[in-house]
Amino acid sequence: MELGRQIMGSGLIERSTFLGSSKVHAFNQKTNQLFWVNSVSQKRRVGLRRKVVGVKPVVAAISENLVRAVVPEKAVKYKVRGVVTVRNKNKEDLTETLFKHFDAFTDKIGRNVVLELVSTEIDPKTKAPKKSNQAVLKDWSEKSNLKTERVNYITEFTVDSNFGNPGAITVTNKHQKEFYLESITIEGFASGPVHFPCNSWVQSTKDHPAKRIFFSNQPCLPSETPSGLRALREQELKDLRGDGQGVRKLSDRVYDFDVYNDLGNPDRGIDLARPTLGGQKIPYPRRCRTGRLPTDTDMHAESRVEKPLPMYVPRDEQFEESKMNSFSNGRLKGTLHNLLPSIMANISANNHNFKGFSDIDSLYSEGLFLKLGLEDDLLKKLPLPKVVGKIQQSSQGDLLKYNTPKILSKDRFAWLRDDEFGRQAIAGVNPVTIERLEALDENKLYIVDYHDIYLPFIDRINALDGRKAYATRTVFFLSPLGTLKPVAIELSLPLARPTSRSKRVVTPPVDATTSWIWQLAKAHVCSNDAGVHQLVNHWLRTHATMEPFILAAHRQLSAMHPIFKLLDPHMRYTLEINALARQSLICADGVIEACFTPGRYGMEMSAAAYKDFWRFDLEGLPADLIRRGMAVPDPSQPHGLKLLIKDYPYASDGLMIWSAIKNWVQTNVTRYYPDSAQVCNDKELQAWYAESINVGHPELRHEAWWPTLATPDDLTSILTTIIWLASAQHAALNFGQYPYGGYVPNRPPLMRRLIPEEGDPEYKSFVADPQKYFLLSLPSLLQATKYMAVVDALSTHAPDEEYIGERNHSSIWTGDAEMVEGFFGFSAEIGRVEKEIEKRNSDSTLRNRCGAGVLPYELLTPSSEPGVTCRGVPNSVSI
Repeated sequence: MELGRQIMGSGLIERSTFLGSSKVHAFNQKTNQLFWVNSVSQKRRVGLRRKVVGVKPVVAAISENLVRAVVPEKAVKYKVRGVVTVRNKNKEDLTETLFKHFDAFTDKIGRNVVLELVSTEIDPKTKAPKKSNQAVLKDWSEKSNLKTERVNYITEFTVDSNFGNPGAITVTNKHQKEFYLESITIEGFASGPVHFPCNSWVQSTKDHPAKRIFFSNQPCLPSETPSGLRALREQELKDLRGDGQGVRKLSDRVYDFDVYNDLGNPDRGIDLARPTLGGQKIPYPRRCRTGRLPTDTDMHAESRVEKPLPMYVPRDEQFEESKMNSFSNGRLKGTLHNLLPSIMANISANNHNFKGFSDIDSLYSEGLFLKLGLEDDLLKKLPLPKVVGKIQQSSQGDLLKYNTPKILSKDRFAWLRDDEFGRQAIAGVNPVTIERLEALDENKLYIVDYHDIYLPFIDRINALDGRKAYATRTVFFLSPLGTLKPVAIELSLPLARPTSRSKRVVTPPVDATTSWIWQLAKAHVCSNDAGVHQLVNHWLRTHATMEPFILAAHRQLSAMHPIFKLLDPHMRYTLEINALARQSLICADGVIEACFTPGRYGMEMSAAAYKDFWRFDLEGLPADLIRRGMAVPDPSQPHGLKLLIKDYPYASDGLMIWSAIKNWVQTNVTRYYPDSAQVCNDKELQAWYAESINVGHPELRHEAWWPTLATPDDLTSILTTIIWLASAQHAALNFGQYPYGGYVPNRPPLMRRLIPEEGDPEYKSFVADPQKYFLLSLPSLLQATKYMAVVDALSTHAPDEEYIGERNHSSIWTGDAEMVEGFFGFSAEIGRVEKEIEKRNSDSTLRNRCGAGVLPYELLTPSSEPGVTCRGVPNSVSI
């Protein structure tokens, strides 16, 4: 037997049930042959074992006379073993616990988890894929009480000797409760272990009767699909597309498109009605369809699901437990921060505004109510005191405090300086708007221009209660040291009447009065910047416009497809976070409307930017930098272009990550698409790209700027852009929100007063107490603390974050060893990028990231710890 094992390598040997005891058989999967070996005595086996210890089997060196290969008249059955890894929940509610115990009991009497292997080959007799017997998880009930994060269950399949290679496995869950299937590994085939990375919730047959299909990790283009898997490949995609009908259940796995018709709530009043985004009237990308019933008062508006009830996204897109816990804690913390100021505001009208900068500072040092002596009294009035106490305990008693924003960590007065104002235009949380002003040949003037995007909305914004805004333009001069100095701010209002003044230009101060006017002008610029950053650069360009590509990927690209495997980590959690944004952030009366300058017109402004400015072909970093005049093509440079501001931290660090992503994508594309014909003939790939545009971005589908998908280079460019936007671009725009915006004077999300001029009724009070006027222009206490709580949550890395250069099942995410090795190379390159960024942040010649009181630029540093760190590049738009 042992000699037989050495000869056959990993082939399975067992005593034949079809033969006498004098012989054993061994099946070699690679050659599809059955070998007969004479049985030997136990003593003889021991002797042979001693001789072969430490010797690697080399089949070519074995005499052909030692074994005789024959084709059996009848297929011989043999057994293979499966290890099924299921992930447990850390915390279960009472219902889940009861179901768990019930499932453990019924598992013993036949209501269990059933699996079946499917071969890559077709059975010539049945014309159907070859299948194993139906096998069950043997030890479910015995392991039901294990508290470990993962539990490995064992199953055993019986297959024929001519079964071929397993390419898929079906799973049927006859329990009452869903379970999270992480992976399956099959051992016993001559080709070695076969891995099935699943990472999916398997529903009970009472909810979803059909068998779940999982494919092995072997990547496969549609035209190369083994005959035994073709029907399953098509069926799985058909299941994921659904039929476009009905209300989606939370347990569904259906990906479909719909317009943004669920932002308003007209049933609660006309003030909460909002226009539908998506359609010829207001073009917008499509979102994930939920199929909810229409509202009572507007048949075209979808009824809302209010928090804490869950919004539908396909089951596997929902947050995993650790992510949900982190997000829920942040949401509750934000709710408390918002609720308590509301109570305090009701106690005394004097508490609506900040009376001094010390009031703002006390939010970090003393806590919101500790210094007022109101904490105990207010906590007693809260509706959920037990929950509050629990969260307080888990937060070490700091629940009512805000963490000190990073902008205050090195110089608490940095926000007042003009050089810091300029620095944040290229190294802050929104470094993607600045453009070169073609006015001088020396490339010394740059502009942040919010005139055209705000002006059509200014009258409506200024008619809102407590909102005042201008359409602004800010001009910067590039100093010899490479830093930016603001030299002029243009403040524009719509022309109300022929004699009225619509434009005002403010320049750097020359005395005390102009110093405060200049400070107010900068605050208005920052307010506009915050609105465009949140609604356009962040939400639209990295969240909303990416959703159609993700929906189409799940609908058109099989899990077997190598491009799906490439994109998979960059799509994680995006549909869920976008759904949560529709529920509480970008909806009517949501956080964005309450806290940002555009108010109820914010999403219309986002839609206007989509229609007038967004172009997918210019969303990649090099193209965007060239579009904005911040770089010029230069083949002699490492990334093919030359930055006109050398010390532009976002751009210089971003180009390193862009290049690493591009090289990794190119490795994948070259591997599977040696020529253009392969790209053009890949029906799944072409269907994905076509649906992303025609169904996901239908109002823009006829634009000439959409890149074609006809060559390997086309595919490389498209994929690099998508991965860049989902990872580095989103990180650069998201994780600095609290570090920079958590101190409201540095980056007010809205302004409540215009800047007075001589002769205005407010000018006298401004001159009498300019600090008071400045503070009254900022958001109120309630607006500020609500905004701070939200951006604190948005800036937080979850404990289960996967960063660029990392991925789940890093060694078995694909069965292509060349791609596994390629990914490790990509990971190593990302590590080198991180070291270079650290080096740059210590270079004193780079004044925009190093110097006295200057924050290092770490938003594109790839790795991070959990929490608010102002660094870290997750793989996907996950918050």
